[in-house]
Amino acid sequence: MLPKRNDTQSTQLASLMEVAGEVVLRLNTRGEILFASARAAEALGHDIQLLGRNLFEMVRLSDRHAIEAAFRQTVQSLEVTRVSVRMSTQASVLWFELQMIAYSTETTELEVVVVGRDISSQQKTEERLRHMATHDELTNLPNRTLLADRLRMTIAQSRRTNIGFTVIALDLDGFKKVNDALGHPVGDALLRIAAKRLRETLRDVDTLARVGGDEFVAVLPGAVDEVEIQNVARRMISAIQLPFEINGNALYVSTSIGAAVYPIHGDSEVKLLAHADTAMYRAKETGKARCIVYNEAAFNHIEHDVSMEAAMFEAVRNGEFLLHYQPIVDARTRQIMGFEALMRWMRPDIGLVPPSQFIAMAEDNGLINLLGAWALKSACVQLKRFEEVAGRKLYVSVNVSPRQFRNDQFLKMMDDALKLSGVKGDQLLLEITEGILMSDPEHAEQLLTKIASRGVRIAIDDFGTGYSSLIYLKRFPIAALKIDRTFIKDLPNSIKDAAICNVILSLASHLSLLTVAEGVENEQQLEFLSEQGCSLIQGFHTGFPELPATLIDILKADAAALQH
Repeated sequence: MLPKRNDTQSTQLASLMEVAGEVVLRLNTRGEILFASARAAEALGHDIQLLGRNLFEMVRLSDRHAIEAAFRQTVQSLEVTRVSVRMSTQASVLWFELQMIAYSTETTELEVVVVGRDISSQQKTEERLRHMATHDELTNLPNRTLLADRLRMTIAQSRRTNIGFTVIALDLDGFKKVNDALGHPVGDALLRIAAKRLRETLRDVDTLARVGGDEFVAVLPGAVDEVEIQNVARRMISAIQLPFEINGNALYVSTSIGAAVYPIHGDSEVKLLAHADTAMYRAKETGKARCIVYNEAAFNHIEHDVSMEAAMFEAVRNGEFLLHYQPIVDARTRQIMGFEALMRWMRPDIGLVPPSQFIAMAEDNGLINLLGAWALKSACVQLKRFEEVAGRKLYVSVNVSPRQFRNDQFLKMMDDALKLSGVKGDQLLLEITEGILMSDPEHAEQLLTKIASRGVRIAIDDFGTGYSSLIYLKRFPIAALKIDRTFIKDLPNSIKDAAICNVILSLASHLSLLTVAEGVENEQQLEFLSEQGCSLIQGFHTGFPELPATLIDILKADAAALQH
């Protein structure tokens, strides 16, 4: 039998309730308020009618389940229970810690006494400490600890739904130069702006974390398609390449991005982060300002790293590298106007090695400087031979790798090639990627200006697939745009590709830039591009990459046809 109280006890209890806590309430078993202390009315709002109200309705909806469960436990166990909830007051929403105990009345009905205290300040302090433990102090982004939690949650969600996600790793190219030259306060300001820009490129469901220095990681739930990943990366790269106005300085940096997809590239947070990081460094090594998606076959190829690399050095000594030339023709007349020099490696034991297998390796081990210098000189010398046969002026296009472009001797190497061959500057077209321009804009601008002063023309290769701002078309002395085959292959049926090509061609026309469409494989593509004003065509439809001897025969035939 529960203890009962008499009138004297009730009066004493009421007095005690006035001093027991900031909020003291007496409730029936339905949670309705039978009594409220004066301090409770003051804490919860003088204008709020407390008597007869249900306590649960005064608690925030998200906390209602917690207080109802605690209340039921009190009624059933007759023991003190505690719960922390947010309650709506007249002025705001406050956190209260409530202690509840049930007791019997004279009518044997249970009642519940609730004693509460305002813990809002304590809660704010705890929330601030939790936030500090899980967020980066400089940028207010999640830190490694919170990133790990988010990754574990995303992995668990993906396992339930069978929908993958992507982890992106990135850092800022050129940030160290800013930090060293202008000091950490400027570097910190740049990081805060960069973090804000990156966050704005992502969805609300995505996570962006700063994991140290200028390194960031993003988690993109549901994103598994490479086109979607590249689109996100493009937005991030474009956002970072905008100038940073700090203390009167216009600062420029870029970002290199690596991506790994769950579960294809890893089924744990450790593997995903490691593989995204590996891909990011591959992006930095191959030009910066770009995104590379992890590829296990390409990134972890032992034969590639050891025996094939040894074979490359041997091939240089044995003269196994050669150049093929692909014709570039006038879009209207179909006449050959020039050639692109394409490097090939003929291994005696296995035949032609695809450029995708050795160009990146040559970039990594430094052989690209030697091979690039040889290719440039050979292409210029071969161009003179082509011109002698054709009886007219032609040009040659040569690719320049990121490592070549950064080489202090590149300008001298180019001058030597022109001098040795006797080729005029305007007969040489150097193809560079957008990433080369934006990885170090100041160096690029200085070098390109010197190159242009020789009359040599600069073309942006694979235009439209990179991630740099269109500002480089204004800033740098660009002479030509090469439209990537990605936008050509589905012409003229693809409305989107047609629109993209039209925009590029219109832009080039207004800027007086030459345009070269790559990967043209049929007459319909050629006719469409010609009608839209494309200058030059390159692709299997108008000519395969060939050895010089084959092309000399073609040029002789063309020359003979023109004479008749």
